[in-house]
Amino acid sequence: MIGGLLATLAGSAWARTALRYGVTALAILLFLLSLRRSGERTGRLAEQLETMEKTHDAQRRMLEAAARRPRSRDELAERLRDGGF
Repeated sequence: MIGGLLATLAGSAWARTALRYGVTALAILLFLLSLRRSGERTGRLAEQLETMEKTHDAQRRMLEAAARRPRSRDELAERLRDGGF
């Protein structure tokens, strides 16, 4: 009885049309979910890149400051006397 009902349903034109629309809607839904997930991943990567750029900029400034530092107490005293510190 159930087998006959399923065969009749699968054989009817409106059931095939409904199945076609259902499969199309499911494909579109899955595509949109995939697109959303990809966007989230891209956003996380952009945020991570921005954080890395800030970190590298701070490290670069620290290295530049270390390169300009006085090498000895005498050099420090000379800079303080000259007002160049």
